[in-house]
Amino acid sequence: MTILVAYVSRPEGRAALDKAIEISKERKEPLLIVNASPGGQQEDASLVPAFEVEQIEEQLAAQGIAGEFKQFVRGKEAVEEINDLVDTRDISLLVIGLRKRTAVGKLILGSVAQELLMTVSCPVLCVKAPGA
Repeated sequence: MTILVAYVSRPEGRAALDKAIEISKERKEPLLIVNASPGGQQEDASLVPAFEVEQIEEQLAAQGIAGEFKQFVRGKEAVEEINDLVDTRDISLLVIGLRKRTAVGKLILGSVAQELLMTVSCPVLCVKAPGA
């Protein structure tokens, strides 16, 4: 079994990763850390820069955690990429980070976290960033 982390380069993504590392150590399960974006013409702030991917991989290695970081930019939304991984890999748990949003923000933009909660077929752990 594998623990899947939906990662973004923000405090809630870091909180999700930290919690997943903690659970990975307890369960002795590997991590699959995923960052996904549909891509396109504009700069995408949700994509994790290469240096940060390297830092995460070094952190896992230093702590003796088996894990891999996958970044997808192939036209699919993050929810679709994550659902595909849950459906095709042996995922025991999905860990996602949450941030506070206004009611209008939820209405206009939707919520990736909410959609994941409603669609994935494995247990989901939602983690808030410190101070959130």
